[in-house]
Order: sequence, then C-alpha cells, then structure tokens
Amino acid sequence: MLARVVAVVGWLYFALFALGLDRTVLAALDGAAVNLGAVRLSMLLVLKAVVLSVALIWIAVLIGNMTSNWIQKSGDLTPSLKVLISKLIKIGPIVFAGTIALSATGIDLTALTIFSGAVGVGIGFGLQKVVSNFISGIIILLDKSIKPGDTITLGETFGSIRDLRSRFVSVITRDGKEYLIPNEDFISQQVVNWSFSSDYVRIEVTFGTSYDSDPHEVVRIAIEAAKTIPRVASSYVQPVCWMTAFGASSLDFKLRFWISDPSNGLTNIRGEVLMALWDAFKAAGISIPFPHREIIMKTPVEVTAHKAAPAKRTA
Repeated sequence: MLARVVAVVGWLYFALFALGLDRTVLAALDGAAVNLGAVRLSMLLVLKAVVLSVALIWIAVLIGNMTSNWIQKSGDLTPSLKVLISKLIKIGPIVFAGTIALSATGIDLTALTIFSGAVGVGIGFGLQKVVSNFISGIIILLDKSIKPGDTITLGETFGSIRDLRSRFVSVITRDGKEYLIPNEDFISQQVVNWSFSSDYVRIEVTFGTSYDSDPHEVVRIAIEAAKTIPRVASSYVQPVCWMTAFGASSLDFKLRFWISDPSNGLTNIRGEVLMALWDAFKAAGISIPFPHREIIMKTPVEVTAHKAAPAKRTA
C-alpha cells in the first residue's frame, strides 16, 4: 500500500514537471495556507509532510522487516529475545522516520508539544488497556516467562504458544482453536507453563481392582503396562504405582509416569495408558469392579385381626 502511494505521487510529480506545470501547482498549494499562531500551515507543507513521511516510513518498514527476518534466523538468541529485538527494530525506525519527515518539511517539533497533553489524557482514560498490554508484553519478553512453542494452561485454556504480539499472545489449542489472550492476563493471572524449565511432565492415572486380586501383582502389571506406551519416558523416570485406599467396592491405585511432549496432548496419553491397563488386567484375570448397590425391600406385616363385632343388646 505504501509503495503504491509513493509510486503514484512520484509519477504525478514527474508528469507535472514534464508539462511545465510544477511551479504553478506548487505555488497554488503554497497559497492555500492557514496561520496557526506562529505556524503557517499550507497545503504544500501538508502534502510534503505526508509524501515524505510515507516514503520514509515505507523504507523504515522495509529495513525493519529485513532485519527482523535476519534476527529470526539467528541461532544464538532465545525465542523471547528474538521477538523483543524484532519489535524494537520495527517500531524504532518508523518513529525515527516520522521525526525526520517532520523536521525536513520545516515543521517545528516544539509546536507539537501542545498535543502531548491531549495524548497523555487519551492514554490515561481511553488507552489504559492498550498501554497495559503493551507494557505487559515487554515484561513477558524480558523475563522470558513464556516463549513461542511453550505449552501453557491459563484458566480453562490449554495449548501451545504460537506467537507473541505487542498486545496479545496467540495460543492454539489441540482442537485447532486459536485464542488471542491479552498480555495483561499473563501478568495478573496464574499461568501453568508445562515446558518452562523442562519438557518432562508427570501424569497421574487412578484405577481400582477387585478385592480378589493380589495388590502386589496389580502394581507390577500396571508398571509394565505403562512402559509399553511409546510416549511414556521410562528412561527418564520409571513409572510407579501405589495402592492408595481400600475403597467401597475396589482396591484403589494411582499410577504415575512421565512424558516429554506435553504439547502432543494429555488426555490421549491417559487414554492410551488406561487401555493398556485394561488389556493387561484382562490377560491376567484381574477384574475391575463397578459399584454394587443392594436394595432390600421390606413389606409391612399385614394386620389380620379384625375389629370386634359390637355386642348384641339384650332386653
């Protein structure tokens, strides 16, 4: 879009120059002016400022994108630092280009100080959330609490971070939904980062067996069944199984194991382990009971005695 604007304005100026109308048009634009105190604001000045600003900003964006792509390919920087440097490189040249454009057109920058108060009031009232999210995004990048690729849980949202923006964080869930969560939420709320310092995560599965089963054999079979699942990191930490309670209708157990890829899902690995337990217990003749309820119906005793007949009166 910026390239088109620069091209159109450039071709228009060259056309006027070729026809010899450039001086006439420039004089007419300079004549349409308004005096704002000590500042003379003409159409020519506004046009020069717009054209020069668009051209310099287009160049700044082009340089910023090229530098950002070069930084993203660097293998010596962390993902969070790459995002932070890329944002500064994109924003810095644009601000610098705008300042140069205003100075080159002859506009006194001190005359714009009157607008700083209005901008401050606008930020204080209408842009609180925008500024808060922007500052929160910088804090997140500096403290490296989250980075692209991390698996996180925020409230009821579980997924992996896809992108860090100046206002929000893009989190994509296992079902393909992409949540745009404001940066402020990652500062003010509790965030579970499943891969902050390590990719290994412990998973827990509960189950029960009948009272006829040997609990020692149940523990052995459960551990061996968990080891058969490829995603279970048995080489990191061996699975463990503990008997936890004598339940109402079963012996209760907890099976704990570790995985190294939480981004691939948690419910599916629990399901795979439960299926392996089912197959192993079925092969070993160990039953998994279901709750039994015994209902005893008691009927009231029938009253067989009849009311006594009234005595006959005698004369």
